[in-house]
Amino acid sequence: MSASSHLRGFPDLPPVWALGLYLAQQACAAWVPLVRYEAGPAGIVMAAAGLALILWSAVWFWRKRTPIEPHHTPRALIVEGPYRLNRNPIYTGLALVLVGTGLNAGALSSLLLSALFPPLITRRFVLKEEAALRAAFGAAADTYIANSRRW
Repeated sequence: MSASSHLRGFPDLPPVWALGLYLAQQACAAWVPLVRYEAGPAGIVMAAAGLALILWSAVWFWRKRTPIEPHHTPRALIVEGPYRLNRNPIYTGLALVLVGTGLNAGALSSLLLSALFPPLITRRFVLKEEAALRAAFGAAADTYIANSRRW
């Protein structure tokens, strides 16, 4: 990883940002819950669905032999599997995990924090990744981006 792919000693990667938000969710649940509620199974189901989506999506990077790390140049344009439905299914999976952990925390403040993930990741990674896809794959990337959902 290059020096630019680290942020104050931490790898500048989406799962690291998700982990930071998860830790913030837990802190908010303990110290500033806003409203408490009974969690039920929905949070666990959502987090599990998010993990499944992440794994399904990651398999396609392996199949196409292209790097999964966002700071590397793509070697393949993946449009199959979960990428038919959404061009960022790993990030969508991470968002689902955060909504699930937010629900499971039983505190409104924790759930609200999960809403920060999509705009944060879009600004920090997605816009650069879309530019890299366009640079590497030209018209094919333009068509894919125009015809698929970001989130």
